[in-house]
Amino acid sequence: MSDQPLTPKERMAIGRTTMPEQDPAKRATNFEEVNFGLSYEAAVQEAKRCLVCKSRSCVEGCPVAVRIPEFLEALASGDVAGAAEILRVDNALPATTGRVCPQEVQCEKVCVRGKKGDPVAIGWLERFVADWAAENMANPVAPDKQTGRTVAVVGSGPAGLTAAGELARMGHSVTVFEALHDSGGVLRYGIPEFRLPKKIVDAEVACLESLGVKLEFNVIVGRTITVTQITEEFDACFIANGAGLPMFLNVPGEQLKGVYSSNEYLTRVNLMGAYKPESTTPIARGDNVVVFGGGNTAMDSVRTAKRLGAKRAIIAYRRSREEMPARIEEVHHAEEEGIEFMLLMSPLEINGGEDGWVKSIRLQKMELGEPDASGRRRPVPIEGSEFELEAQVAVVAIGTRANPILSSACPDLKLNKWGNIEIDDNQMTSIPGVFAGGDIVRGGATVILAMGDGKHAANAIDRYLQSK
Repeated sequence: MSDQPLTPKERMAIGRTTMPEQDPAKRATNFEEVNFGLSYEAAVQEAKRCLVCKSRSCVEGCPVAVRIPEFLEALASGDVAGAAEILRVDNALPATTGRVCPQEVQCEKVCVRGKKGDPVAIGWLERFVADWAAENMANPVAPDKQTGRTVAVVGSGPAGLTAAGELARMGHSVTVFEALHDSGGVLRYGIPEFRLPKKIVDAEVACLESLGVKLEFNVIVGRTITVTQITEEFDACFIANGAGLPMFLNVPGEQLKGVYSSNEYLTRVNLMGAYKPESTTPIARGDNVVVFGGGNTAMDSVRTAKRLGAKRAIIAYRRSREEMPARIEEVHHAEEEGIEFMLLMSPLEINGGEDGWVKSIRLQKMELGEPDASGRRRPVPIEGSEFELEAQVAVVAIGTRANPILSSACPDLKLNKWGNIEIDDNQMTSIPGVFAGGDIVRGGATVILAMGDGKHAANAIDRYLQSK
């Protein structure tokens, strides 16, 4: 390997690599990870495509402000350990974000190389470096200098884990309270094994624990313990309990057996292991499964249904493909796996048999009108276009809202009209010393945006603690 750095012209001459992946026909029958990951040679070559621009637009496009040019330059020179050190400092969950972060609309979208071709595959390189580090480097350790300050984190999802890791690196004592019996939040119960293997979540949480983060499970804040009790015991608190209350269609028949919210459906499969042959967790299966929605959760649900044996796994979405909020990669993978897309379709009724189980769904065709409040064109029913579709399972994946368990037990916590927690510019709530971030503030959002909230909140909490 030459020690001479490549010229911009030489870097521009390198074409973008491709990600090796499972054959679509095979992977549609198993829960093994779809993408295999890059080889060392492919990763180093791809890193050399970075122009190391002075504008650093990729860093600005990253919600957790990873020093992307620096980690890519280290990787390009073959210094994978150096690249990993940069990532570990900047990103609490690099192996996770390397798999599920929508880089194509964030760091890669603003990559200078993307203006005249393909952007650098930043996400794939992040995954490569994080996976290499997990196999070849020891976990980080807690700093020698401790502040003596204590911080409670409510929820062990991406926002909570990120805040916990950042605060632990600063020398604070951090305890995470998790309502479920395992860590990760949506990373564990919501994202399927074929996109984010649970061993990856385990390894990233283990890194945080090595920094001194303590996790306590089966603690429902608002029932087991209150926010008021937390503030009496800890110097600061960060609420990141997510938005786990499912939304429904409000059509006749949603009470039938075989109708799931995507939360329940994916939780049964992912957290409770219903995808494993030896599992005793019950999950309804059927030849025809219809999933309502067009986001990443809908894609996860319908691809899960396919892997559970559905002959027809169908996405029913009331807008067109152009309006679908799901990642392009996930839509592409779904199409490769034989998922059917019934676009511009809206459900009117779910019909059941005498046994109380789903039998069919009545749908109506739609057309797009003027944009609505979301900025997307509003779907308008086409009169006389109703028809019936045979189905045995229906999954509703149209979004979530705030769960009121925590807030109902804390009347001093100011909420907005949707039940989400209100915060100031420093992410502090109406209660001094109590901060919040992630979906409980934003509503349903992406993993990386929640992580950005966690990182920003950690810095604000540190400043707050130093001022006391």
